[in-house]
Amino acid sequence: MAQDIRKMLEQKEETSRLSEGHEARFEARLEKAFPSEKVNTLSHTSKENPLLLWMKIAAVAVVFIAVAAFGWYSLSGDSINETPAVAETASEKTSKKNMTLADISPDLKKVEDYYMTGINLQLASLKITDDTKDIIDGYMKQLAELDAEYEALNTELTEVGPSEATITALIDNLKLRLELLFKLKNKLKELKNQNNEQFETIET
Repeated sequence: MAQDIRKMLEQKEETSRLSEGHEARFEARLEKAFPSEKVNTLSHTSKENPLLLWMKIAAVAVVFIAVAAFGWYSLSGDSINETPAVAETASEKTSKKNMTLADISPDLKKVEDYYMTGINLQLASLKITDDTKDIIDGYMKQLAELDAEYEALNTELTEVGPSEATITALIDNLKLRLELLFKLKNKLKELKNQNNEQFETIET
């Protein structure tokens, strides 16, 4: 009985071989039967690829900027404290005697450093021209008022001691200063765009 099964299997192997060109003919029939699905999948992937590519590029750019900012901040952190910063005024020089957020806790020091670094970076990147001088001066007056208020809050922090209201007011003051500088940047961009549009209309 075992020999019969072996013979049967050998005969089946010989007969089960496909004829030449069978696979190619089968693929041709598949392509004829389902051409629309292949086209749809190709067009679908071609639509998705550019979006995915841009998302990947944006993600890499965000990571690169974050790493660069962190590296710059950690390398120049000591030099920012040693050299007079752009945002430093006479009132800030006297604040070294006063208690600051950094004296309360390491977390508050990080918050204060984050905002002060942002403020200094925004101030350092300002380019004063004849066209922008008046606008920048107006914003600088507002910044000086906020700076004086910040010093008063630091004095209160030193004399009265830390309270939730004072700490919140100090952080809000830093936020306001940074937001004010962002508004100034946007205003300067609008002014630059208006000047460019006027220049283009004059040329035409």
